[in-house]
Amino acid sequence: MQPHLRAWKQSFFDKYLSGESIDYRQIISLFIPILIDQAFLVSLSLVNTAMISSSGVVAVSAVNMIDSLNIFLISVFIAVSTGATIVVAQYKGSGNNLMVSKAASSSVSSVFLFALCISLFVFVFHQPALNILFGSASPELLAKAKVYLIGSSMSYVGIAIVEAVCGAMRGIGKTRASLVLSLLMNLTYVLLNILFINFLHMGVHGMVIAVNVSRYLAAAFAIFFLMKMDTNLHVQIRDMFHLNFPMIKRIMFIGLPIAAEQMFFNGGKIITQMFIVSLGTYAIATNAISSSFASLSQIPSNALALTLITVVGQSMGRRNVDDAKKFTKSFLWLSSFSFILMGLIIIPLFHPLVGLFHPPADIVDDIFTIVLINIIAQIPLWSISFIMPSALRASGDSKFTSIIALLSMWLFRIVLGYILGIVLHFGIIGVWLAMNCEWGVRGTIFLWRFYGKKWYQHRLID
Repeated sequence: MQPHLRAWKQSFFDKYLSGESIDYRQIISLFIPILIDQAFLVSLSLVNTAMISSSGVVAVSAVNMIDSLNIFLISVFIAVSTGATIVVAQYKGSGNNLMVSKAASSSVSSVFLFALCISLFVFVFHQPALNILFGSASPELLAKAKVYLIGSSMSYVGIAIVEAVCGAMRGIGKTRASLVLSLLMNLTYVLLNILFINFLHMGVHGMVIAVNVSRYLAAAFAIFFLMKMDTNLHVQIRDMFHLNFPMIKRIMFIGLPIAAEQMFFNGGKIITQMFIVSLGTYAIATNAISSSFASLSQIPSNALALTLITVVGQSMGRRNVDDAKKFTKSFLWLSSFSFILMGLIIIPLFHPLVGLFHPPADIVDDIFTIVLINIIAQIPLWSISFIMPSALRASGDSKFTSIIALLSMWLFRIVLGYILGIVLHFGIIGVWLAMNCEWGVRGTIFLWRFYGKKWYQHRLID
C-alpha cells in the first residue's frame, strides 16, 4: 500500500471509527466475527430453504409459516439476552469485572426460565394456535406445520442457553467465542439436514430432529465454555442457579421492553402472514423466497447493528456520549453503503440464486420485483430503522424505541399492508411495499430522538 494511501486510511479510521472508549482496531475485531456469523446464518437458512423446497411447495410453505411463529416466540428470550449484552457491555466499559460476571450468570438463568415456559406453553396450546393463525391453509399444509411447530418448540431451551452465552460474550467484546458457538450449532444443523432430508428423505420430520440435536449440543458446549474455558467471566454452575434479583431487574429493564416490542412486532408479521396465507400457497412461497433474498442483502448491516450495541454500551459505561454519537453516525453510513454493495452483487446473480429454491415459473417475476424494490428501499430506510435503535437501546433508552416500533408496526405495516395487498389487490408486492414505508416512518422518529438529549440521560448501572 502506498504511503499516502496508508496515511489516508489511518486518518479515516481515526476520524470516524476511533474514540476515547474504543478504537477502530477493536471495532473491526468485534465486527468481523459477527459478520462471519451473520453470513453463515443466512447462508445456512438459504441452504435449508432450498433443501426443504425439494420436498415440494407445501413443505417450504409449512416451514415458512411456522418459522414466523418460531421467530415470534424465540424473540422473547433473545430480547432478554440482548438486555444482558447491554448491561454486560456497560459494566465492562466502567471496569467493574465482578458485576460483569454476575450479569452473565443472571442472563443464562433468566433466559433459561423464559424459554422453558414458552416451550411448555407451545406444546400444550399448539393446536388452537394453528387453527387460529393458519386455519385457512390446506389440511396437508397444516399437518406438516403441526409437526414442525411441536418439534421446534422442544428446542427452545437449547437455543436460549446459546443466545444467553453469546450475548454475554458480545458484551465483553469476545465476538469470536460467540462465533464459534454459532458455527457449531448451525453447521451441525445443516449437516444433519443434508442427512435427514437429502439422503433419508424425511422432510419436515428430519428438520425437527436436526434442529433439536444441533441446539442442545451447542447449549452443552456453551455451558462448558462459560465455566471452564473463559477466564474473564469466572462463572460457576451454582451462579446460574442463583437468582440475583437486582441484576435480573437491570437486565429486564432493557430486555422486557425489547421482548414486548419483538412479540408485538413479530405478532404483526404473523398477522401479515395470515392474510398472505389467504392469497394462496404460491404467495406464501413467494414471501418465503423473497425473505431469503432480503436476509442475504442485510448480512453486513445486521452485523453492524449487533456490533453497535457493544460499542455504544461500552461508551455509555464510560459516560462518553460524544463517542456514542460519533460511532452511531459512522455505522449508519457504513450500513447504507453496504446495501448498495449487496445490491450490486445480488441483482446480477438473481436467476442462479432463485434457481436454488426450485420455484414455479409463475412466481419468479414477482420474486424479482419484490427483491428489486426492497434493495432500493433498504439503502435510505433500513439503517435509520434498525441501526439507530441499537444505539438508543445500548444507552438504556429501550422503552421509547420499543413503543415507537410497536406503534409503527401496527399502525402502518399491518393496516397499510392489508389495504395494499388485499383491498387494492396488489397481492404480496403490496405487503412488501407497506413494510418499506413503515421503515421510513419509524426511522424518521428514531432520528428525531437521536438528535435530542433524552436518549443518553438514562442511568442503567451504578
